[in-house]
Amino acid sequence: MERLSALDATFLEVEDSDPHVSMAIGGVSIIEGPAPTFEEFVTAFAERAQDIPRCTQMLRRHPLDLAPPEWVEDPHFDISRHLHRLAVPHPGGDAELFELVASVMERRLDRERPLWDCYLIEGLSDDRWAVLTKLHHCIADGIATTQILARFSDDGGGGGGGTFATEIRAAKEPDRGWLSLPKVSLNPVNWVSGIVRTAVGAAVAVEHAAVGAAELTASVLSPAPETSLSGSLTTMRRYSVARARLSDLQEVARAFDVTLNDVALAAITNSYRQLLLARGEQPGHDSLRTLVPVSVRGTNHFNKADNRVSAMLPLLPVDEADLLKQLQLVHNRLIQAKGSGQREGGSALFGAAKNVPFALSAWTIRLLTRLPQRAVVALATNVPGPRAEQRLMGRRVLEILPIPPIGVQLRTGIAMVSYADNFVFGITGDYETAPDVDALAAGIEEGVARLVAAARSRRRKRRVKARVAG
Repeated sequence: MERLSALDATFLEVEDSDPHVSMAIGGVSIIEGPAPTFEEFVTAFAERAQDIPRCTQMLRRHPLDLAPPEWVEDPHFDISRHLHRLAVPHPGGDAELFELVASVMERRLDRERPLWDCYLIEGLSDDRWAVLTKLHHCIADGIATTQILARFSDDGGGGGGGTFATEIRAAKEPDRGWLSLPKVSLNPVNWVSGIVRTAVGAAVAVEHAAVGAAELTASVLSPAPETSLSGSLTTMRRYSVARARLSDLQEVARAFDVTLNDVALAAITNSYRQLLLARGEQPGHDSLRTLVPVSVRGTNHFNKADNRVSAMLPLLPVDEADLLKQLQLVHNRLIQAKGSGQREGGSALFGAAKNVPFALSAWTIRLLTRLPQRAVVALATNVPGPRAEQRLMGRRVLEILPIPPIGVQLRTGIAMVSYADNFVFGITGDYETAPDVDALAAGIEEGVARLVAAARSRRRKRRVKARVAG
C-alpha cells in the first residue's frame, strides 16, 4: 500500500486552504486529422487507463491525520465517470480552446473517486482535435505527469527518442541520497581514509543544505512590494499559450553561454515587466520573486507517480529594461541560487518531514497554507517532455500544452514543456485579477524573438570579425 509523502499531501492542504483553488494540473495534446468517435476514444483509453495504477486508485484519509493518506483501489471504479466529450464553438481557434480549457481546469476533482479526468475535444479548426488530461497535483509533479500522458500514447511511452528529462541535473546524478558511503576495501588504511572523506563530505553537504534552507526561509519571510500580481483569488480562470521553437532557445543559449532555462526565464521576465508597466506599476528590484521548481527525480524514478521536486526562489530582474542584461542577470541569479544550496535545502526541509509524525507535519502545513503569503508572486516551472513526436489513436500529436494551477496568493502561473522542436509556455491566470494573460503570452513570444535576433546578430558579427582576422 502506497502512501502520500509530505510534499504530495501539501497540494491537498493548499486546495483545502482556499475554496477558490483547484490544485489540478493538466496537459492538452493537439492532434491532426479527423477525431475518432467517442466510442473509439472510450475503448482506447479504458484499456490504457487500466495499466496506470493511479487511474483506478482513490485516496483514503485517516481521522485526525494519524497516518498519511493512502492509495487504495476504487471498489466502484467506472471509466465512464472519467472520460468526457466536449466541443469548442466556431471557429475553433486558440481563443475558443483556451476558454474551454480554463473552464474545465477551474473545477475541482472529486475526491470520492480517482483524481483524474480526460476530455475528447472536437470542433478545432484546421482538421484538428484535442485531448485534455487533468489530474490532481498530489498524484504527480510535472515530469511524472508527462510520463503518465506518454503512457496514454500509442506506444505507451516506450517509443524511440526518449525524454528531455534525462538531461536534467537530477537524472544525471547517482541516486545515493545525500551522502556517499566509502567503498569496501580489505586495507584498513583505506577504511580510515574513506571514513574521513565521508565525514568531510557529510559536513559540507549538511552545511550546503542548511545554507540553502536558510535562504529559502528568509526569502519566504521577506514580503515583496505590493503589486497586482499577488493577492486573493476568485474561482474562475483564464488560460493562454506562448509558443517558441526549442532550437531557437538553444541557439540563444549557445550564443550567450547560458542555459535554455535562463533564456525561457529571461523571456518571462521581459513579459512581466511589460505587464506591470501596462498596469501602471513600476517594477522594482524585488517585485518578482518567483517560485522555480527544481526536479530531484533520478532516472530510476521516472515511472513513479509522485512529487520529487525542490525549489529555488530567485528575484527575476523586472527592474532592468535591457533584455540582454535581463538574460545575464537571470543567469547569474540562478547560478547563485544553485550555488547557495537552495535545491538541497528545499529537499532537506521536506525530507525532514519524514522524521516527524504525519499529524504534526500535516497540521503545520495546514496552518502555513492558511496564512497570507506575500513573498512569492509568480510560478515558472520547466517540464522536459518527449524528444520525438507521439501518436495517439493513429494520429500525430502536433503539440502539447501544459496547464499549471495557481494558489497561495499567486494570480498567475507559467508552465513550460519541450516536445520535439516545440517549446510551449502555458499560462494560467485568475479571471478577475489577471485578465491580461494573452498580453503576458504575447510578451514572452516577443522576448524570445528579440533574443533570437540578438543571438544571430552576435553570430554574424563574430563571423565578420573572424574573416577580418583571417
